[in-house]
Amino acid sequence: MKTQQLSNHVRYYLPHHFIFYPVIGLLLFISVRGAWLDAANRWLWIITALLTVMIGWLSFMTRQHYALTCQNRLVRLELRLRYYQLTQQRLESIEVQLNFKQLAALRFAPDEELVPLIKRTLNEGLSPEAIKQAIKNWLPDTMRV
Repeated sequence: MKTQQLSNHVRYYLPHHFIFYPVIGLLLFISVRGAWLDAANRWLWIITALLTVMIGWLSFMTRQHYALTCQNRLVRLELRLRYYQLTQQRLESIEVQLNFKQLAALRFAPDEELVPLIKRTLNEGLSPEAIKQAIKNWLPDTMRV
């Protein structure tokens, strides 16, 4: 596996991104084409297209919701643990001053950079992208959903 860093940290799930969604796209194309070409059954094709869009959208939203909710919770817990291990202080009092995207970006900082980067983020209001760019030794997250 390649060393994870800013330029390659996005991850895809093969069955979902490259099989399920292309099939949904193909079904949508067939439905729209059928509605365009088959005047006798136009409403049936339109209903099929709408159902296909709804199934695709609902599967996307459900998958995203479950995975992201769990992942967000784990990111917070991981940062709380790491911060406590490094400082013997709880992160919760500081955490309320940061938004989740900032916390998520901070998780890529190794232990030696984490506490100073948290302080810098609080003082300067760094954006998630600025936080990621400030990290010198990227800590990979290879078990991400």
